[in-house]
Amino acid sequence: MPDIIHIKVRGYHLDVYGHVNNTRYLEFLEEARWTIKEKYFDFPQTHDEGFGFVVVNTNINYRHYAELGDVLEIRTHLSRIGAKSATFKHEIVNAATEQPIADAEVTFVIIELNSGKAIPIEKKWRDRLELLK
Repeated sequence: MPDIIHIKVRGYHLDVYGHVNNTRYLEFLEEARWTIKEKYFDFPQTHDEGFGFVVVNTNINYRHYAELGDVLEIRTHLSRIGAKSATFKHEIVNAATEQPIADAEVTFVIIELNSGKAIPIEKKWRDRLELLK
């Protein structure tokens, strides 16, 4: 079951054509992931323990434009857990019409903050990540 957040399109999200600027969608996806981190992980504690989540790849498909006042629903779930990386699947739809706006896959790793190196996704991380499927 995906985690869902809503974002209302504001004037500062728009480009000169009156549509949400393509780079803003990356921010919307990041907001969805931060919401998940807060919900499923004690992010300050994770950081204090010396670990962080780092995006290593983003693939996004723009399906339709969004305009001022639209409420966007961002649906997020974990689609894959590998040995050292995992992938979130995001779907952005117009909440009122269900019109697909964009979809994306965002791959991340867990790093040790001291070394900056990705670590294997061991049981303690895997168990928490499985909750996001």
